[in-house]
Amino acid sequence: MPFRFATVTPAGVHWRLKRNCSVTPRQLLAVYALLCSVSLGIAGFFWSVGATLVVPFAVFEVVALGIALVVYARHAADMDAISVVDGCVVVECETAGKRERLEFQPQWVRVSWVAERHPFIEVSGQGQCVLIGRHVRAECRAEVAREVQRALRQGPRPHGF
Repeated sequence: MPFRFATVTPAGVHWRLKRNCSVTPRQLLAVYALLCSVSLGIAGFFWSVGATLVVPFAVFEVVALGIALVVYARHAADMDAISVVDGCVVVECETAGKRERLEFQPQWVRVSWVAERHPFIEVSGQGQCVLIGRHVRAECRAEVAREVQRALRQGPRPHGF
């Protein structure tokens, strides 16, 4: 049975659970530059006709929007990744540019998802525990957890290779 959320390679099975971002950082920067030029252009016009208080408010608006976009951009690349490769389960979590990597032996790994206990997929074993799947729609988390469990039962090489 093929995997819906995973990528299967000869080396193993990989899940990349990424945030759904519709705008790339480059596009975001272009929109921000356009908004800055429009806002500051309008403020410059009003300043030229004597309404000098418009400029400080326009600058405040541009700075506040810039701060909000920086916060958004820091988290745009957040993701969780799981790989079942060569007798090892590797879980990587990246949040705001900070990466955490855990390795597990497949025979000791437990993958669970219980919505009442917590909304994430729990990967635990060997005294380590990590919660993943925050970027996966809630109704799909159980299926992702079942896929990881199935890959662990199949061993390091998925069937079909």
